[in-house]
Order: sequence, then C-alpha cells, then structure tokens
Amino acid sequence: MKLESRKHKIISFPKFLIRVGRYGMFAFGLATISVIAGTLGYHYFGELSWIDSFHMSCMILTGMGPVAELRTTNAKIFSSFYALYSGVAFLSITAVFFAPIIHRLLHILHVEQGNEND
Repeated sequence: MKLESRKHKIISFPKFLIRVGRYGMFAFGLATISVIAGTLGYHYFGELSWIDSFHMSCMILTGMGPVAELRTTNAKIFSSFYALYSGVAFLSITAVFFAPIIHRLLHILHVEQGNEND
C-alpha cells in the first residue's frame, strides 16, 4: 500500500477513510492470525480448553500477561516464543493501523509549512 509523497496533494477525506479502512483490515488480519496461532498452540501444547487457549492468547498478544498455569516443558517453551513474537506483533499491528493517520497529519503539517515559504 503506497502513500503519497510530500510533493503530492493531500487525498480527499473519503479516500482517506477508505485507506484507513484498508490498513485497519490488514491490521485486523494480522491480529486474527496471531490469535489463531496462539490459540492452537496453547490448546495443543498447554492442554488448555479452547476458550482458555483463546483467552490466554489474547492476553499475551496484548501484553496483559498469562492467565493460566502451564505445566509441561513444551507449553512453557511455546509460551516463551509466543510472548516474544507477541511483543513485536502488537507493536507492528499498531504501527500498521496508525500509519495512514500519522502520515496524513505529517503531510498536512508539511504542506502548511511549505505554503508559508512560497
């Protein structure tokens, strides 16, 4: 997904909303894949019920912390790697979601600053 450069005009508000929607859907897709992977891992390795696996996956992905005790070595190894992945994934998903909004703000500020120098 490409954003306009500083030499281009700011896109219209309806097009901006479509862009935010696209980026939002992409971020939602990344979050969904991450939660599914975590749920499957906690169910398989941690021997948790589906709802507990889903709950644990969501809590780890958002940085809230574990909610169930893991007893096996495999479950603890999976949980460690999922926690490391989740830290990077959460920040990346947040960055993807806010990228068009921050870009538009910076683009508006730069355009206004450029108009004063002309």
